[in-house]
Amino acid sequence: MDKYPDQKQKRAVQYLHPPIEPFDTRMIDVGQDHRIYVEQSGNPDGIPVVVLHGGPGGGCSPAMRRYFNASAYRIILFDQRGCGHSRPNASVENNTTWHLVADIETIRQQLEIETWFVFGGSWGATLALLYAQTHPDRVTHLILRGVFLMTQAELDWFYGGGAGRFWPETWERFAALVPEGERSNMIAAYHKRLFSGDLAEEIRYARAWSAWENALASIQSSGISGEPPGDYARAFARLENHYFINGGFLDFDGQILAHMDRISHIPGVIVQGRYDMICPPASAWNLAQRWPNSELRMVRNAGHALSEPGISAELVRIMDQLAEDSL
Repeated sequence: MDKYPDQKQKRAVQYLHPPIEPFDTRMIDVGQDHRIYVEQSGNPDGIPVVVLHGGPGGGCSPAMRRYFNASAYRIILFDQRGCGHSRPNASVENNTTWHLVADIETIRQQLEIETWFVFGGSWGATLALLYAQTHPDRVTHLILRGVFLMTQAELDWFYGGGAGRFWPETWERFAALVPEGERSNMIAAYHKRLFSGDLAEEIRYARAWSAWENALASIQSSGISGEPPGDYARAFARLENHYFINGGFLDFDGQILAHMDRISHIPGVIVQGRYDMICPPASAWNLAQRWPNSELRMVRNAGHALSEPGISAELVRIMDQLAEDSL
């Protein structure tokens, strides 16, 4: 989950560090016909931090560099398989959570980084937790936002009508494209159309899938979102739907919380919008209860988006403090 990071960023720009350009960009061949886009910016000798974008399928954004002091951090951004500048675009072949976890480790090794901070929001928080649980000796700090634990309950909330009770008119637009007899499983209904083989139909349903989520991202939303470019929407919706219909490729529902003992020694901060309609605060709360070495910071008057002003301000404050503490 989590999309369109640039569209709402203007409201939060006052809290961010100045824009910067990468000092290194590359395409890394990770096998199985996938090449992923990776960039580095900031200080080559600074504290390494890898940024995990939302979605799945959302791609990274230049604005994401600005949550970090460029003199203190070596900032690594990358587009996960199938989205952004990574190729092939919108491909779900050889594209699972465990491929992404392996890709993160490949990036770390190729950049010759021993340990790093891991910063992720929404699906990026999911991936950060799973990466840390798989490679706990490589993560020195976790910074998470808008927690999504990849559980069936969370999917049922967002695609089973829970969030639609707060946004009935927006839900109706999302549901109206599906025959009434298929609405009991919206993920499956959209899956059939997002992978129909008819490009025009795939883009139509991709835009509707993306619009439903984007409309609920901000606390300031009117319930109506802009229309994303067709290629972007198709990659986003196909990848997100592919992951969700497969339960995130986890071994069992509730896996992340069940394995929190693996990373109990890793310090972390959780930043959560109080009125997050996409990833309700219960997940962040439950995570904090299983993770004594974490601090939960609930941001009032904030929804889900990275670009919510209160969330942006809190994240910048946290990263600045961590940099200062590392001196």
